[in-house]
Amino acid sequence: MTLDPERMSQIQLDRLPRHIAIIMDGNGRWASKRKLPRIAGHREGVRAVDRVVTASRRLGIKALTLYSFSLENWKRPQMEINALMAILDEYLRKEIARMVEENIRFNTIGQLDDLPYAIQDIVNDAVKTTKDNDGMVLTLALSYGSRQEILQAIQSCIRDVQAGRLSVEEMSTDRFSKYLWTADLPEPDLLIRTSGELRISNFLLWQIAYTELYFTDVLWPDFTSNELLDAVVAFQRRQRRFGYTGEQVQDAPSGDTE
Repeated sequence: MTLDPERMSQIQLDRLPRHIAIIMDGNGRWASKRKLPRIAGHREGVRAVDRVVTASRRLGIKALTLYSFSLENWKRPQMEINALMAILDEYLRKEIARMVEENIRFNTIGQLDDLPYAIQDIVNDAVKTTKDNDGMVLTLALSYGSRQEILQAIQSCIRDVQAGRLSVEEMSTDRFSKYLWTADLPEPDLLIRTSGELRISNFLLWQIAYTELYFTDVLWPDFTSNELLDAVVAFQRRQRRFGYTGEQVQDAPSGDTE
């Protein structure tokens, strides 16, 4: 895959988002528009994942997190859940070798114990096989819900306080972040949601406090490397102030307000 030269000419490589998170939405609507079964949309969505992973790695993105299966998705018909698990199994078995070759470290967040045992095994194998890779970190959010993540983090904090490993006075936002499933990841700089929906859907609620949000009407199966580059261009056109004034940001040395 070659990234579009015209779009690349608009991108400042020294101002790339370190971490891009994506809510991949629209597989079902993509299939419905074509009078296909929903599972056809999910399979086409995997091709979009391939495109975005490849483009992100070539662009130089350090971390890419994909909202793959939410806790709420367990409410879907069992036939669709089974098909999604089969697609996940097939994807990971096929991609482990590629991740090793391309120096991608595979990571997951979520309540993985909810997944079928066979899926847990292949997920753990992918994590173990790629653990020494130091290129882009590809994280799949599986059986993930941000409220549940935060609740579990609070419970862990309480247990540590009760055990004397932590005092209430030692708690800070940085310390609390270490209790989240994303503890080893930088906070997202850019969150993309496809399909025209304008909501966060219980995804990375703590982590996106200062994240730039980018919404597009493009359905996920139609999302290409060009759409990703367009999102990065839009991100770079914004001024990230983090509580400072615009004048302070302009006058500060690069990175001092981040």
